Amino acid sequence: MLIRLLIADDHQLLTDGLMAVLQQNPAWEILEPVNNGRALLARLAETRVDMVLLDLNMPQIDGIRALGIMKKEFPHLKILVLTNYNQPQLLAEVKKLGADGYMLKNASSAALRAAIQQILDGQPCFEELTPSSAPLPAYFLDEFMKKYHLTRREVEIIKMVGSELTSKEIGNQLSISELTVNTHRKNILRKLEVKNTAGLLNFAKQHGIL
Repeated sequence: MLIRLLIADDHQLLTDGLMAVLQQNPAWEILEPVNNGRALLARLAETRVDMVLLDLNMPQIDGIRALGIMKKEFPHLKILVLTNYNQPQLLAEVKKLGADGYMLKNASSAALRAAIQQILDGQPCFEELTPSSAPLPAYFLDEFMKKYHLTRREVEIIKMVGSELTSKEIGNQLSISELTVNTHRKNILRKLEVKNTAGLLNFAKQHGIL
């Protein structure tokens, strides 16, 4: 029986290249790709799929949300996250959600085929990443805000504190009073359960906010 692979990525040129690479293995059947999370879940509900190559940055339902749903509704499904984001915190998140692998899109064709086969053989395949200064994708930040009940203004202030601005300087830039900034900072510490600015900055760095 052929192994059925499905690509979920809204980048058509990359998808075409991936299909060409994957079609070189006669044991794999490459299904028509999908370009958003909603179409991905609909396809899984109507046809047999053995493995999904999942981009995280997709419209309608992003890859993080789709991953969580897939692992609950289709526990047999193998999922390799294939992304441009060289972010250790994203790697940790997809592991927690049950992904079987994580690779960067610039991986060689041979490495990609080997990773797919490794996962199909029952062994996880997670690429080792080095910390990146690139910003986190918006959907990941949104999930962080929901998890810790932060507002966008509070996240903005966290970033400004990370830039070593004083409360007065932050207030001047945001056109709010220094007292209001200090109130926000107290609320942030309470929500994140940290004791001081050093703890806040450490927490923010660990979670990719800074």
